[in-house]
Amino acid sequence: MTENRQRQLGSKVVYQIYPKSFCDSTGDGMGDLQGIRTHLDYLATLGVDYLWLTPFFVSPQNDNGYDVTDYRSVDPSFGTMSDFESVVSEARAHGIGIMLDMVFNHTSTSHEWFRRALAGDEKYQNYYFFRSGDESRPPTNWQSKFGGPAWQWVPSLGKWYLHLFDVSQADLNWDNPAVRSELADVVKFWKEKGVNGFRFDVVNLISKPDEFFDDDDGDGRRFYTDGQHVHEYIQELVQRSGIDGMITVGEMSSTSIENCIRYSRPDDHELSMTFSFHHLKVDYKNGNKWELKKPDIGQLRKLFQTWQEQMQAGGGWNALFWSNHDQPRPVSRFCADQRYEKQCAKMLASCIHLMRGTPYIYQGEELGMTNPGFSDISQYRDVESLNYYRILLEQGKSKKEALHILAARSRDNARTPMQWTNGAYGGFSPMQWTAESGAGFTTGKPWIQIADNHTTINAAAELSDPDSIWSYYQRLIKLRKSMSLISEGRIHFVGTFSEEVIAYERLYRDERMLVLCSFSSDMTRPLGTASIAGGKLLIGNYSDVATDHESLLMRPYETLAFLWS
Repeated sequence: MTENRQRQLGSKVVYQIYPKSFCDSTGDGMGDLQGIRTHLDYLATLGVDYLWLTPFFVSPQNDNGYDVTDYRSVDPSFGTMSDFESVVSEARAHGIGIMLDMVFNHTSTSHEWFRRALAGDEKYQNYYFFRSGDESRPPTNWQSKFGGPAWQWVPSLGKWYLHLFDVSQADLNWDNPAVRSELADVVKFWKEKGVNGFRFDVVNLISKPDEFFDDDDGDGRRFYTDGQHVHEYIQELVQRSGIDGMITVGEMSSTSIENCIRYSRPDDHELSMTFSFHHLKVDYKNGNKWELKKPDIGQLRKLFQTWQEQMQAGGGWNALFWSNHDQPRPVSRFCADQRYEKQCAKMLASCIHLMRGTPYIYQGEELGMTNPGFSDISQYRDVESLNYYRILLEQGKSKKEALHILAARSRDNARTPMQWTNGAYGGFSPMQWTAESGAGFTTGKPWIQIADNHTTINAAAELSDPDSIWSYYQRLIKLRKSMSLISEGRIHFVGTFSEEVIAYERLYRDERMLVLCSFSSDMTRPLGTASIAGGKLLIGNYSDVATDHESLLMRPYETLAFLWS
């Protein structure tokens, strides 16, 4: 990776907004584009460089916008194209760029292309994967990532179509040059609207095999993940849409380091960086998302080390993140002792914000927002969660057991309204910059229930508190922007005496930084005091450094960063 590109990417911080849950400007219970615009001052003060907006395009909302009906239009529930243009313009005035989320593996079955396919138009049937056959036997035994078969029968056509996700999300046929041309034109359309970057949803799944076979050893993903033409197709998309050099990130499902190096290596002219999710599976029992276990911190440390050091060696670039719209809240996930949630939130922030890569903050993460703790299936909205609740019951789980799993795993954990104030509905709608009881929503309720703890965890309270989680995130962002050691330095992981502590060094010219992050709710002794001798405490989540004789003491969920220069 060139030094200039690393400098550019390493000094930036991206903030992800889930518009539906960020801020409602109209009182209809749905977040919208104008709601985003009203909070640009907040985001600028935090210090972020880009806003990644999840899809706000016309959609039936079966998968909360990831089922697109029209790539070039704003869904009226979010506002108008004029509203979007205002967000772009005003964000630019704050020094913030806009990134859009492109869902190009599939479209909604309500999309004009698919409707024409259903009407018998062979041109548009070739935009998707339609296969003739027997109603009783799908073309393959592949499983949808949302549960159930990955094929849907269309009686009027006597054909099956492929949907790796929901039945309403039909997979696009990227082998068809017309499809690739259509999608490149979509990117160019938004680039001309002033968009500064793009996130590409499950982009490593776009290249399907030439022939479809049953998977006797899995759910089919080995046949379509990082497919044979995927690099060629991404390179073509980037070249034809003119986005080479812009900030771009690909969501990579079940991918490998080798592929992520290729996706993000500058010489290959594909993407700036990649999202990989291996580190967020350390609490999957037997690799199954819907079976719970305590997070394996030893495995987490090994995964961070492997991905950080190998991506560095290969010239690739990591997107750094704990959470997004598909993941449970990290504080709920990694903090076993609720007494230390504040310390834990700061530790998690230090852990990734001081690594090599580009950090991503998901809305509310900077406040320490938690899972809402839903206890009834009626509180859930997510299609995956509803599907898997049914599947878990069919597998013999009790309702209590199934709800316990959803409370830990559901994507809705990340989709509850942003907690702006301690008032009614957390100030989600309409926007009121007060912390007084009753401030907030007045004409209706949010589309999904807000977490009860918004009365204590909210932006209004944290902005005025120099010791808040929000203030800590602001400090980390300032450090990244001011220190080449963080934005450009090399990374090297170091061993400790504790399996619950992750430790690494950053190295740049004559500077060295040692970062330690404890995932334990107990006291640990990870290093001897000689290891920190002469180092200056750069940042930490306790007011001092604790030692005991010849050992460094780390308190519950403590983080420390020492600097030598």
